[in-house]
Amino acid sequence: MGLENYILVLGFIFGFYMNWNIGANDVANSMASAVGAKAITLKQAILIAGILNVLGATFIGSHVTDTIRKGIVATDVFTDPHVVLLGALSALLAAALWVSFATWKSLPVSTTHSIVGAMIGFGIMAGGFSVIHWVKLSSVVLSWVISPLFSMVISFIMLKVIIRFVLSIKNPYNQALKLAPLFIGITAFVMVSSFLFKTPLGQNLAVDGYLAFMIALAASFIIGHAGTLLIRRFVTDTYQQRGAEEVFRKIQIGTSCYVALAQGANDVANAIGPLALIYFIVKTGTIAEAVPVPTFLLLYGGVGIACGISMAGYRVMGTIGTKITTLTNTRGFSVDFSAATTVLIASKLGLPVSTTHAAVGGVVGVGLARGLEAVNFGIVIKIMFYWVLTVPVAAITSMVVFLILKWFL
Repeated sequence: MGLENYILVLGFIFGFYMNWNIGANDVANSMASAVGAKAITLKQAILIAGILNVLGATFIGSHVTDTIRKGIVATDVFTDPHVVLLGALSALLAAALWVSFATWKSLPVSTTHSIVGAMIGFGIMAGGFSVIHWVKLSSVVLSWVISPLFSMVISFIMLKVIIRFVLSIKNPYNQALKLAPLFIGITAFVMVSSFLFKTPLGQNLAVDGYLAFMIALAASFIIGHAGTLLIRRFVTDTYQQRGAEEVFRKIQIGTSCYVALAQGANDVANAIGPLALIYFIVKTGTIAEAVPVPTFLLLYGGVGIACGISMAGYRVMGTIGTKITTLTNTRGFSVDFSAATTVLIASKLGLPVSTTHAAVGGVVGVGLARGLEAVNFGIVIKIMFYWVLTVPVAAITSMVVFLILKWFL
């Protein structure tokens, strides 16, 4: 077996390890609030997220990937196929090691920023600091503020609206049922819009803005009323003693499922992108700025994510779901809605976002809606410290791994 085939085997191993870490760390983005609010159990969250991530990765994930994600490293350094192979391997392992460490510490970090930082480290080793597009890198730094701040404000406002128009009413249970079409509808609008604009499949459909808006509007009306009918059927009057929380419990399950599906579609590229590059170079002996991603690689990545969810997903879910603030179903719904809305709005405005950062910001927002004392700022500061460390640590680790691989391979 030639050297390139050994590198390909290592690529599959490192790629699976990275996907495992994506599942272990990022599952909290979709399921932490639902588990923290007791909308579903931990076992149910692991099963649901595992299945939906595999489906999202395989059927909605992109079948074409850029050589360098985010365009932060100049492509003119990618001339020697062997160096690029070593660089992609270095990036996979370095990013995976950092996310693995953060997961062990039960702290959420951005897997996208991890792979970006790792590719920066390889770029520096291959072409020096001049090949890094520092202006584009600054947009990643901006996301440390933009994503959580947007989400925090939206979740704060949403929870205040729910308190004012539902929880403060004499019969909050009936009021929640009455307004369910509105809450389900606006959530469906965000989800369908996000699907059309954010996922690789939606982008491939090439739906223009006006048509996408009309599709999302029609879907929100249909889903809003259909969802309310289902809630009225399964949430009977015997649940009245639980109040509005029981109504929002059902809505929250739906929002969490959507985020899990979208996570599989979008985040699988963080590991499968470099692996697809390795696979392409080994098979063709050439380098391209965009390479095809076979369906079996997407499935491979989805299975890796599912394994990470089932084996270690509980660690970060516990941090976001219980350690920042106490969550109920209305608060959990506000968190999911704010995270999805933040990703949609910021993406349309061309602003950098991280779903992980948005999810944490949403949790902080619902906590602040009840007062400063409701938020554990100690854990929040610790999480933010790890966010700042992500890019430089991943870059330095990638540089070290690249040197080691270059010595042996």
